Amino acid sequence: MFTCDNLGVNAAGRLTFAGQDTADLAARYGTPLYLMDEDRVRHNCRVYLDAIRRSFGDGSHPLFAGKACCFTQMYRVLSELGMGIDVVSCGEIHTAARAGYDLANAYFHGNCKTDADIAYAMDHGVGYFVVDSAEELAAIDAEAARRGKKQSVLLRLTPGIDTHTYAAVNTGKVDSKFGAAIETGQAAELTAAALGLSHLDLAGFHCHVGSQVFAEDVFERAAVIMLEFIAAMRNQHGFTARQLDLGGGYGVRYTEDDPVLDIAEKIGSVAAVIHETCARLDIPEPAILMEPGRSIVADAGLTLYTVGAVKRIPGYKNYVAIDGGMGDNPRFALYRSRYTVLPAGNMDAPRPFVCSVVGRCCESGDIIQENVPMPEDIRRGELVAVCTTGAYNYSMASNYNRLPRPPIVMLHGGESYVAVRRESLDDLTALDS
Repeated sequence: MFTCDNLGVNAAGRLTFAGQDTADLAARYGTPLYLMDEDRVRHNCRVYLDAIRRSFGDGSHPLFAGKACCFTQMYRVLSELGMGIDVVSCGEIHTAARAGYDLANAYFHGNCKTDADIAYAMDHGVGYFVVDSAEELAAIDAEAARRGKKQSVLLRLTPGIDTHTYAAVNTGKVDSKFGAAIETGQAAELTAAALGLSHLDLAGFHCHVGSQVFAEDVFERAAVIMLEFIAAMRNQHGFTARQLDLGGGYGVRYTEDDPVLDIAEKIGSVAAVIHETCARLDIPEPAILMEPGRSIVADAGLTLYTVGAVKRIPGYKNYVAIDGGMGDNPRFALYRSRYTVLPAGNMDAPRPFVCSVVGRCCESGDIIQENVPMPEDIRRGELVAVCTTGAYNYSMASNYNRLPRPPIVMLHGGESYVAVRRESLDDLTALDS
């Protein structure tokens, strides 16, 4: 019945999350409410840390993709665990810095970094820039020259991999907006340009093939292409990459139809291919980086809502309206993303009532999930849980319809605490003149 083992049902028939009664949490903190299982976050980080070190040795490490879920306390946890991070904006850099995170362990991504972004990142000691274009290379080199320093960079390349995932999150194809394509020769041109700039230290290469990836050989295929490119650059320029960043993208279980992935086993399979390929090409193995985001935080998150209305249209359709919606979870509206939705306060009841769970925004597309089974007598005031919402819910949330964003409450060791407070109505007008 459950997609993750941090979910359960207690003797009162209520949904539990991280061992805590969701109805009690909703009563204490209100709804809509983001819950984040800190112990699960820590567990998922350790899976990556242990697997990558075991498979690739010292120097190889995971980077948490901050775009999946970015708030100050998250970076405190990551710092404590020794996780690297990938950041994509000055806002993410600022958030990590506020947490006291050592930004020498940060990799700054993005296909359109402004001059102000580049300066801000250097001001804060960001360790690596992941460069997307020749224009960006020149801008970083110029800023480093002004500071009299040498900036470490990786080049983002597109290996031409089709991951058979959502088109909107497939980033490894030749015609992607990200990176320089190997197939067209542009990656080789970008490498030559980087090697010719005196204030840049080219550490290696990066690729990212997509998101929510379950396919067996996606990372293996990408690794082979990237390593063959590394060998070609050694032969052409005498340059040997020290780092190879394979990006992120392993899928998570949003519904029971999604497979269970053994992350450590998957990383071991990638490692076997990398070891064999480096031996075949006679190149030293680079340090391997990976950038998990969703697979660190998705199943650590759950969102609670209160039902506001139940609408039955006989012979047509049923709706259950909740006190949140696309403002706090826009992913169905964007991608028609699937979720498991549960009657958190009445888990033991039969669920013959099939409905669309919809939000309160003035948009017909404000839908959380279609075809959800619920108890026949579900009514106003009851609690609904949407599972596996730790990734790309809070980070993509908005104030559409001038609705305040929910708080994030962290669950840790049987206790709970507020990591991000609920926005107030005054917060909504704080920037207005």
